Parts: sequence; C-alpha cells; structure tokens
Amino acid sequence: MDKPLAIITVTYSPGEHIVRFLESVPAATARGAVVVMADNGSTDGAPEAAAATYDFAELLPTGGNIGYGAGMNRGIDAVRARRDAGEIDGEFLLIVNPDVVFRPGSVDEMIAAARRHPRAGAVGPLIREPDGSAYPSARSVPRLVSGIGHAVLGPVWRNNPFSRRYRDDADMSRERTSGWLSGSCQLLRWEAFDAVDGFDERYFMYMEDVDLGDRLGRAGWENIFTPAAEIAHAQGHSASKHPEITVPAHHDSAYRFQADRLSAWWQAPVRWVLWAGLKIRGAVTLLLARRALRRHDA
Repeated sequence: MDKPLAIITVTYSPGEHIVRFLESVPAATARGAVVVMADNGSTDGAPEAAAATYDFAELLPTGGNIGYGAGMNRGIDAVRARRDAGEIDGEFLLIVNPDVVFRPGSVDEMIAAARRHPRAGAVGPLIREPDGSAYPSARSVPRLVSGIGHAVLGPVWRNNPFSRRYRDDADMSRERTSGWLSGSCQLLRWEAFDAVDGFDERYFMYMEDVDLGDRLGRAGWENIFTPAAEIAHAQGHSASKHPEITVPAHHDSAYRFQADRLSAWWQAPVRWVLWAGLKIRGAVTLLLARRALRRHDA
C-alpha cells in the first residue's frame, strides 16, 4: 500500500487561499497526504484555523519571515524523520504554494511522470493562470546574455528574442525536459533533493527555483514538465502588494544567481557591471510599481 505523500507549503498570511488549496488535496492523490504549513509569520490566523480544521494539515512556525527557500527547508526537515521511519512516502515529496488549487488526480499524474523518467529530480505540472492561460512554468536556465536582454527589453517588448529564450515557453503541450520548473508546484525525488542539499537559503525570495533546477541539472538529474498534471495558481496574491520588499529581492536574487556562476577573479568586471545595472533597473521598477499602487488605491 502506498504511503502518504509529504506536501510542504510556505505560508505568509495566505487568507482564503489556504482553504481552497487544502480542499483540493484529497482528490489530487489517491495515496493520501500529510501537509506541513511552514509558516513565516502569518498575522491573519488562516494557517492556525486550517490546522484546526483539516486533520491532514500541520502548522510549523518557522520563527519569522525567513524567506521561501529557508521555509521550505524547515518544512522538509520536519518530515524527514517520518520518512526515515517509513511513515510517509520515501521516494517523493511535493512542494507547493498555498495559493494553488490541484485538479483531481494531478499529483498522481506527476508521480506517474516521475516513474516514466527515472532520472527525474523534479516534475512540474501545467499551471493555469486566473484567466485560463497556461503559465510558462518550464523554462531554460537564464544565461548572462539572455538574462540581460530579458531584463532590459522585457518590460517594453514582451515577445523579444531574449525573453522568449529566457521563458522557453514555446511548447506547453507535451511532456519534456526543462532547465528549471516553477517553484509554485514541484514533485521532488527525495534522493535528488538531498543530493543537492535542498534550497539555497541565501535567496530570500525569487530565483530559488531557478537555482534548484540548475543545480539538479548539473548533478545529473532531469527537470520534467508534464501537462498531464494540471493546477490553478493565483499568481502573487501577497507579493504584488509589497513592491518595497519584492522588487529589491527579485533583483538581488538575479544578481546572486549570475554572480555564483561568474565567480572567477577575471569575471569581476562583469559582476560589477551586472550589479550596477540591476540596482538601476530595480530602482526604476520600484518607482513604477509604487506609482501603479497609488493609482490603484486612488
């Protein structure tokens, strides 16, 4: 008999989203699940209420807003002993955002895809946005040139060649390998996750999924996208309200990702230029985001 699957989500005042998420879990997998809510300092009471309502959901306070990757690592560490004791599935675990709604059978479809690909370190589903469109969740790893081109041209020319290469979203209709998968929902193979030492906690938010996918690939694992599994995702329900936090975090993470891969001494000038360019872009982006919020609130 299959053991329950560990599902880890990081919460930060998720509101009504956590209810819709948890309501969708039982139909997503026939094996049952244990959901751990690694809570990064919620103030809305939603995670506490959910833990009291759903017997398969558990609350794990992390002690504060420690970031997405660190929160995930805490949640995963919390179920490790149960994995070792054989109480939960020892082959796979699932990481997911609390504003996701699973389609029936979607988790079992991801497990089936992982079984079709024995070197799959991560499997990601088709993600539907609120308007019904498919989110480009399976992308190539951003390299320096394509990343700069996307950063510079993306805001004014969405379909430019650099952004197309960065998103790698030409085909969301077939099962395929990818450079990385959206961290909003991933089935992970325990062996692969442990082999790369989990999430890099230097990333407070953003790019931690890109970094994980890249490190899995470098370690010989595959990132598999499968449209047979489908979820709905309310993108950025909290992040969009706090540009003063999210915009700097996004640009800091983009710098860290590239700087880690351009670490040679002779690449220092490239790192300096990249740092300065991202700081300028971040300041402009934050200014525009604040103006947009003021217009929205007016």
